[in-house]
Amino acid sequence: MSIITRMTDMAHSVWTPAQVRELDRRASADYGIPGHELMTRAGQAAFGIARERWPDARRWLLLCGSGNNAGDGYVVARLALAAGLDLTVVALSDPARLQGDAATAWRDFESAGGTTQAFAPGMIDSSDLVVDALLGTGLQRPVSGEFRTAIEAINAGVRPVLALDVPSGLDSTNGTVLGAAVWADVTVTFVGQKAGLYLGSGPDCCGVIEFAGLDLPASIVEHLEAAPLFSLYGRNDLLHLLPPRPANAHKGSFGHVLIVGGNYGMSGAVRLAGEAALRAGAGLVTVATRPEHALLLPVGRPELMCAGMAEAHDLDPLLERATIVACGPGLGHDAWAQALFERVTACGLPLVLDADALNLLAERKLHRDDWILTPHPGEAGRLLGSSSATVQADRLAALTELCRQYGGTVILKGRGSLVGRAGSVPVLIDRGNPGMATAGMGDVLTGLLAGLVAQTGATDVQTAAGAAFIHAAAGDAAALAGERGLLASDLFAQFRTWLNPAH
Repeated sequence: MSIITRMTDMAHSVWTPAQVRELDRRASADYGIPGHELMTRAGQAAFGIARERWPDARRWLLLCGSGNNAGDGYVVARLALAAGLDLTVVALSDPARLQGDAATAWRDFESAGGTTQAFAPGMIDSSDLVVDALLGTGLQRPVSGEFRTAIEAINAGVRPVLALDVPSGLDSTNGTVLGAAVWADVTVTFVGQKAGLYLGSGPDCCGVIEFAGLDLPASIVEHLEAAPLFSLYGRNDLLHLLPPRPANAHKGSFGHVLIVGGNYGMSGAVRLAGEAALRAGAGLVTVATRPEHALLLPVGRPELMCAGMAEAHDLDPLLERATIVACGPGLGHDAWAQALFERVTACGLPLVLDADALNLLAERKLHRDDWILTPHPGEAGRLLGSSSATVQADRLAALTELCRQYGGTVILKGRGSLVGRAGSVPVLIDRGNPGMATAGMGDVLTGLLAGLVAQTGATDVQTAAGAAFIHAAAGDAAALAGERGLLASDLFAQFRTWLNPAH
């Protein structure tokens, strides 16, 4: 079994640093794996990743601080010496003061002929690779002094950076930068994934995250006092959500989506949502919109059925035929919009609410178990009576409160979109890119989500997370040619790859 374990439950579970320290303790106390052995495995994993990612790098600069993070670094340094690399090791803390397993790792490095030097900023540019082993998960105060000088020099350089366990200066609980933090190209994290790698500034600092499980048994997580803080959604999860279709299927097998919205000047929103529902694989899609728009929308997408809504009761025959209703894209806030919203939320069908429907919901404080809400931070702030800044300061807490107040499943959009439901472990989507910050992206997600609900018949976390993952992954694929200029409709061409995972 490989020291580097990428596709396991542990690779998808994300914990607090305190929980990971408990896993470390259990490895030694309950499974008889000495701490020095774990440190050696961590160093081996990091060394292997460095060699795999940067095979031509011959001049390595390795910066060690204090504690076990430095110990991991000294293991890497010993392996680099053995491989004949041109190695410079900087000790920002006196290695003679190290204790426990870290001290053993340093003595092994020294016995192999290794030496340490004082730090000088010019060392960065004279190296091919920088390895950050300065500060680990125990950091609780802002970085200062020589450590900050070293971090700023690393960030000012142009050399690739590998961070061990967590980029130095990053709070591994919430992703806050404590004064200054390393901007790594790759971060290899050990034993358990740490929440701060995925929250706050974590994604900016970590670069690509590699998980090294160190061959710990899966049973090590049993009987922990708390569940993981959240889990990561992966491509393999789509196999369970979207199995191959039966050969005798027909369009009635895959649901009928009703999209409600498209007020004056906003017909494009329902057009995007409607096509997204079709592209998601829904059997039938009807758009309920302003009468003036109903005649025009099928011209651009003839597969859509469109109906003009002069009055709210015009929805009734459509609701009788639909299996899922998505309300909000381009809905507006006038009397027409409010009447449609009231009709939709009074029906007994599963719902997806987005955009203006969320703003109307914030005024009414309704609660249902069979809907999916998709707020961005600003909408979430209105729903909670706070602000987008408050939501962003603690996204997990905001998600929990949204689920408590409104029920159902919630997708809190943004970098690292979070999907949750009361009583379940939240799911984080670690895909997506800044190019997706453009008009219509939310409408596409709404339609995609409604299309998946039409097929699964569920408004649960699995369906919602699957939609959010496909949306983000399609956005990443569409952005390969560049993030600027990316349009919401560019995602459509990418959907089919992700919606057919077994192919």
